[in-house]
Amino acid sequence: MLKRRGMRGGGLVRRFARPLPLAWLLALCSFIPIMTAAIRVVQIPLGALPADSLRLAVSPPAYFLHALTGLLFGVLGLLQFVRALRRRYGTVHRWAGRAFVLAGAGLAWSGLALLLQVESIATGLLDAARGVFALALVSALALGIASARARDMPRHRAWMIRAYAIGMGTGPVGLVLFPLYLVTGEPPTGVLTDVVVVGTWLSSIAVGEWVIRKLG
Repeated sequence: MLKRRGMRGGGLVRRFARPLPLAWLLALCSFIPIMTAAIRVVQIPLGALPADSLRLAVSPPAYFLHALTGLLFGVLGLLQFVRALRRRYGTVHRWAGRAFVLAGAGLAWSGLALLLQVESIATGLLDAARGVFALALVSALALGIASARARDMPRHRAWMIRAYAIGMGTGPVGLVLFPLYLVTGEPPTGVLTDVVVVGTWLSSIAVGEWVIRKLG
């Protein structure tokens, strides 16, 4: 009995010592943008946007498309990286992958539309970063598609991870800025805030590269 308990205890230790599964890591990083997008999908048609987001209502179609595609991109991305689903339901994985790519393209182009149509309250640094990362997202998705067609699955997976890291890149910044929002009652703005946002975005992309190397 003691031996069995020891084996169970050892198995438990080994279970917690395993690397965090990719899907769980992505879920932790993308939870905030997914939830925010889901809320906006409901708020925009109802005209119930909070005061700090009303300026984006200048372009309702682009804003709604950005929220909707962001929600789909975030959720489908999590499903695409679940190994069990990928292996057992290959057809579902492929069709969900096509929807993931379309959602990512919609997220990027609607983001560019908002950047051009809505008066910015950010610095030039953040606006430039948004434009660059939107184009980088489209490029990563295109390279991922090309790799899949060439049957180069490791490269396909790598480009899709990069695309997801870019598309959901600002998610972790909420862990830094949201507490400030709760204290002040206003969204943080200014040069320092924009540096934090861009830095978080780059950090998310760096984590994506680390995951790619870990997966080999």
